[in-house]
Amino acid sequence: MSRILASAVVDTIKPATPKTIGHFKVEVWGKAPYDYVRVYEIMAKNDTMAAQEGIRRFVNEMGKLDLPKEQP
Repeated sequence: MSRILASAVVDTIKPATPKTIGHFKVEVWGKAPYDYVRVYEIMAKNDTMAAQEGIRRFVNEMGKLDLPKEQP
């Protein structure tokens, strides 16, 4: 599998507090050949962890696609 490069932007739906986790909307997009956009709603302790989880989900989803391999 070729390397999957992705970026993310996080919007706070409900901020985290010391007693509760936050609710975030994470938009993730990749670079060719994985140039898709996905939006995930993620519960996390903070926006950084939400972004990491969004990218993890995107990479997992893109890894399951049967795309042609990039030439080095």
